[in-house]
Formats: sequence, C-alpha cells, structure tokens
Amino acid sequence: MRLAIVILNWNGAQLLKDYVPLVLKNSNDAKVYVIDNASTDDSVQILQDRFPEVVIVQNKQNLGFAGGYNEGLKTIDADIFCLLNSDVEVTPDWTKPILRVFKDNADVAIAQPKILDLKKRDHFEYAGAGGGFIDKFGYPFCRGRIFQAIEKDKGQYDDITEVFWATGACMFVRKSVFSKLNGFDADYFAHQEEIDLCWRAQNKGLKVFYIGHSKVYHLGGFTLKNSNPNKTFLNFRNSLYSITKNLPLHRSLPLVFIRLLLDGVAAVRFVTQLRVKHSFAILRAHLSFYAHFFELLEKREKNKFMPKYYITKSIVWSHFVNEVKNFNILVKD
Repeated sequence: MRLAIVILNWNGAQLLKDYVPLVLKNSNDAKVYVIDNASTDDSVQILQDRFPEVVIVQNKQNLGFAGGYNEGLKTIDADIFCLLNSDVEVTPDWTKPILRVFKDNADVAIAQPKILDLKKRDHFEYAGAGGGFIDKFGYPFCRGRIFQAIEKDKGQYDDITEVFWATGACMFVRKSVFSKLNGFDADYFAHQEEIDLCWRAQNKGLKVFYIGHSKVYHLGGFTLKNSNPNKTFLNFRNSLYSITKNLPLHRSLPLVFIRLLLDGVAAVRFVTQLRVKHSFAILRAHLSFYAHFFELLEKREKNKFMPKYYITKSIVWSHFVNEVKNFNILVKD
C-alpha cells in the first residue's frame, strides 16, 4: 500500500525547517511531497537545499487549503494520501497503525490519528483532537474538545472507532475516494472543507475512522488564529454550505433557517464581548451564503443521504447552558 505524505505550504519556510526533518525520519514507509501554494518567501529554495528527497509540487497561485490540495494532488500517485499540516510534529511509527486499519477494512475511506497540542503536550489539540462530530444544527466538536474546552489526554481515547469527520490537519484518505468525491470543495477555500468531504463520503456509504494508537502533535493557528475575524467568517459560512449540500432538502432548508437565527445570537454575543469585527464576519458569512445558495443546490449529491448525522441535538445548549465540557459526559446525557 503506497503512502504519500503531502504537506501544503504557503510562506511557511520556518515551519518546513522545524517539522519536515521528523516527517522524513519517522515515515520510512512513505514518500514525502510538499505542495507549495505560490509562496513568496524562500520555502522552495529551503526545500531544494535542505531536503532534496522531498518532491516539490508548485501551484501557480495561492488556492487556499481546498483548492491547493485539489490541484497539487493531481500529479501525485499513491494508494493513500496523508494530508499533513506543515506545523505537525510526527512520532515514530505513527503511520503504521493507520495503514493497518486501511488494509484490514476496505470500507474505511478516511482516517486521522490522535491530535495532541504541541505547546501543552498532555492535552488534546483544538483541530481534530480525538475525532470529530457535529450536532443537529451542524456545529462541529471533537472527542477531547468542545468549543474552547480542551481535555487532558489520560488515555480515554486510545481506541479505534468510527467518527463523523477527520481533521484536515492530519487526514489519511484513499486516493480512489478522494478522486471519486472530486476532492475538496474549492469554494470553501479553508476551514470545514474536511467536514464536507467526510460527510459526502458517508453519504456514499463509506466510513471515517479515528485511530488512537497513532499520535501527532499540532502547533495550530499558523494560518488563521481564532482571534481572526476571517476565521469566523469561513467557519460560519462553510458550515451553512455543508448543511445545504449534504442533507435532504426537507431537512436542510428548515435547519438553515434555524442556523441563521442561532448565528444571529452568536453575533450579539460577540458584540457583548466587544468583538464587533466577529459580528460583522457572521453577517458577511450569511451574505456570502445567500449569494451562492443556488450554486450550492446544484452541487448536492444525487445519492442517498445519511439517516442520522449527529450524536447530540445541541452542543451549544449542552456546553453553554448545561456546562458540559467533556465528550464522555456529553454522550452519557
């Protein structure tokens, strides 16, 4: 089973210096590629000088996370792609448990390892943690991370289990599946495109898995920090995109209406926190959603939809009203 570890880079020269050496050292069963999204720093020169064994794929412009991978992966041949953020520290033998699951389970299409925080190594990391889920209203959360509440890693998720979505920070996906799904939706640009991809895979009867026997450490926040309003814009807009595309119309349209109301509440909350730019980001997200609504309807899959896509009705209510901060407590309620 041929594995290609593919790192998407944009002006991340220092990250390449810091993290590529461990990828090369700990990934003897894979070929390593870097897709460069038209960087203006010396990323490409550093790769050529310091890491000649890395294959460089150069995009002509910055196409974002979704479009960058879609374009760059066209030239890479492998059975399994590992899409790896440039700020991830990998560990010895990290690929072996994941490849074993792919070999033993033909219906596993996408998978992720345990994602821990590079700066607080005994805690899960925001982007992916122990595998992702969404609630009835499309809000994402993870085992080990509910909104900003991050759990300490005590071995509670050292398992292999099916999840709803795998993080784009370290996502393993069969090339055949990625091609069948026509890759990421490039209109997302960045953020939540992996949730959409996993949702579309499951609508086709495929499975997404978390493999806790493998672990990596993620720095996080290099491209867009949580404090950046553009991240708020992309997250709110792209969540509406996924709901519209991946549910039957009789369920998606009422749900979109409810989400618009809930997003309005979130915008008011941002105002009370004196984060007015984030409130305007939500407004921009809604306007962008309206502008692309009919295009989204045309993208809807023609196959059957999942009968149930969520594990809790409202993660917002559970977390902010009932003060649930732990995933295992959440699923017991």
